Amino acid sequence: MTAADAATPPRHRLRSILGGSAGNLVEWYDWYAYAVLASYLAPHYFPKGASQDISAWIVFAIGFFMRPIGGWLMGIYGDRRGRKAGLTLSVTLMCAGSIIIAVTPSYGEIGVTATVALVTARLLQGLSLGGEYGASATYLSEMAGRKHRGFFSSFQYVTLISGQLVALLVLLVLQAVMSEADLKAWGWRIPFAVGGVLALGVFWLRRRLAETESFAKRETTKKSSALALVREHPREAAVVMLLTAGGTLAFYAYTIYPIAFLKKTAGFSDSAATQVNAAALFVFMAIQPLAGALSDRIGRKPLMIAFGVLGTLLSYPIFVAMEGARDALTAFLLMTGALVIVTGYTSINAVVKAELFPAHIRTLGVALPYALANALFGGTAPTVALWFKQEGWERGFYWYVTAMIAISLVTYLCMRDTAKHSQILED
Repeated sequence: MTAADAATPPRHRLRSILGGSAGNLVEWYDWYAYAVLASYLAPHYFPKGASQDISAWIVFAIGFFMRPIGGWLMGIYGDRRGRKAGLTLSVTLMCAGSIIIAVTPSYGEIGVTATVALVTARLLQGLSLGGEYGASATYLSEMAGRKHRGFFSSFQYVTLISGQLVALLVLLVLQAVMSEADLKAWGWRIPFAVGGVLALGVFWLRRRLAETESFAKRETTKKSSALALVREHPREAAVVMLLTAGGTLAFYAYTIYPIAFLKKTAGFSDSAATQVNAAALFVFMAIQPLAGALSDRIGRKPLMIAFGVLGTLLSYPIFVAMEGARDALTAFLLMTGALVIVTGYTSINAVVKAELFPAHIRTLGVALPYALANALFGGTAPTVALWFKQEGWERGFYWYVTAMIAISLVTYLCMRDTAKHSQILED
């Protein structure tokens, strides 16, 4: 048992992990509400005659390009002021973005100001999430004990997926209790209002979290900065970007894009596509801790290699099979199969990144390279997929996903297993 493990009683550690996870869930719910409601809000924020769906997904991608800035600024803030302070600030910005979307009048009422407001809201949320990922991944990894670090840190993606799942469930409830006309006219605003209110509750919760031992014992003579990250830890930063590139693209290709894919390519109705997506995501969420616990026994590297190999070999065949899916069960099984594959990345990527960096620069080291890779490959996935489809070569997107996973596989094969060479053990 390490000194940090002894200093933090298991009961207090579990309470902090659960508290941090609950806040992470709400943050990701607010972020994903836009994705599941993009087709509903698009006509309200863009002029008629424009490609409204693609415009809405471009704004989705724009939010990702704020995430590197958020990862940079809030990563430094979390390293200098504390993980708890970073988590509290991030939820404040997320709350503001959700409320703006909920209350802004439509394009028909205020013209281009509506578009500007939508972009502003997503920029705020992108800034928030850029810091949220690094702060929450670092907080959960540092709070977890040595023997169960993979298991407890997997809750970073459990809550991330839960946020996406809750957003889908809210949409399903609205589809069940509202007419399609009312949902398209104003009902789509309800999830954003709910997200804003929940974020206020998370703000109160996060102010009561305990700080981590690693932050308290960090080397205070060294300061966190982007220059220090590049100068002192260039290899680790590059590893984070490369291992994230294929993983984040696969995650968004397998979770966000299938809603549009099942509707536009396989011919599913809005409600059927949402139901299939929600069911597959529930299974995906449930297996994250199992994979995280497995990594505590066999190491992180074997799981990432399994994702890289299977993702490279099977992504193209799975997407081709989904083209021909005509019933919900077939679509569910195919989507679940893809999500089981990507679990080798999602369940442990947070702890792998945290284990690469010393405490004084850990939040920034996790957040900034991850956010850069996410902006380039994750946030652009739906837009790139729709562009390939519009150009008449939808399967080009399948090859793109395959190629990026293969690039990440090379990184997994070459890097050390962080479970055996963890910087957190040295805190």
